[in-house]
Amino acid sequence: MVYVCRKEHFNAAHRLFNPQWSDEKNKEVFGICSNPYYHGHNFELIVTLKGRPDADTGMVVDMKKLGDLIKEEVINKLDHRNMNEEVDFLEGKIPTCEIVVMEIWRILAPKVALLGPGKGVLYSLKLYETNKNFVEYYGE
Repeated sequence: MVYVCRKEHFNAAHRLFNPQWSDEKNKEVFGICSNPYYHGHNFELIVTLKGRPDADTGMVVDMKKLGDLIKEEVINKLDHRNMNEEVDFLEGKIPTCEIVVMEIWRILAPKVALLGPGKGVLYSLKLYETNKNFVEYYGE
């Protein structure tokens, strides 16, 4: 089995805020991340596929096609956006890294399988919010 990875970047703003809670409780739970004026990050997304290289091409997946898919389906919808206000797949959700990475998986998993040629499947996602804070998701 071969694991291939593609790294992409996007800049986005968000606010961690539960609308069912008071401002005081939001501040207690989310701290400065509940700032009503939002805050931003330079996110890094690493998409990992697993598969066997195709006998004809030697590739698990055409990395250009993978990059184009990620940009079209994810990056273009998140880059320079307010995740609380402008991202349709996050509507009604608290845009924590945990929620964002799970929603990205939901979008990419069925489409990655169609890329071929080695029939790679989505194995994992890593979403870095900062150099120190990131989440990993394996579709479970």
